[in-house]
Amino acid sequence: MKNVLLVGDSIRMGYDKAVKKTLEGKANVYFPGENCRFAAYILRYIHEYKDMANGEDFDVIHWNAGLWDTLRLFDEDPHTPIEIYEYYIDRICRRIKKVYPNAKVIFATSTSVQVEEIKKDFKRRNQEIEEYNKAAVNIVKKYGFEVNDLYALSITLPDSAHSDPVHYYTPAGTEAFTNQVLRHIVPALGLDEHLTYKEELYTDAPIGI
Repeated sequence: MKNVLLVGDSIRMGYDKAVKKTLEGKANVYFPGENCRFAAYILRYIHEYKDMANGEDFDVIHWNAGLWDTLRLFDEDPHTPIEIYEYYIDRICRRIKKVYPNAKVIFATSTSVQVEEIKKDFKRRNQEIEEYNKAAVNIVKKYGFEVNDLYALSITLPDSAHSDPVHYYTPAGTEAFTNQVLRHIVPALGLDEHLTYKEELYTDAPIGI
């Protein structure tokens, strides 16, 4: 069977188990147990995930980075200034090309947040998330990577799809994101059959809201 690698922050952790369960018997799905946090973290660790497939290559890599980069602690600047974020996204693209030259690569945009519900000293702003998404998309497209616009999906979901101001660990949220991820991964794998969504919710407390 073909192999899929899912990499990203706690938004990825909300759908990775359901993607794996839905693709069971059709493809092997791997993902790190940890929250991959900000772009600099992914750059540091992306090559270490190579051994997850027991020496086999990954056929598809689906990844995201951005929510931690846009985080404003104590009303300070974003954790990663946008020009530094662009620098890291570019380096991640080059690293993926180097370590996983045969993989089809899909970049997912960061999802929207409920700004008015976020803690005072732990803020994210949708306007900045959009700016960071645009910057990342411009870069990943230069490398021929496909884009999965999870942000566009997220702004269509009702408030009830949220499990907290940042995450979507609800039945509705998990299903929506899982199905959109599958709509990109399944064709990339060369599968032409219809898959029935299989729910598996992420129930742990999210790290780094």
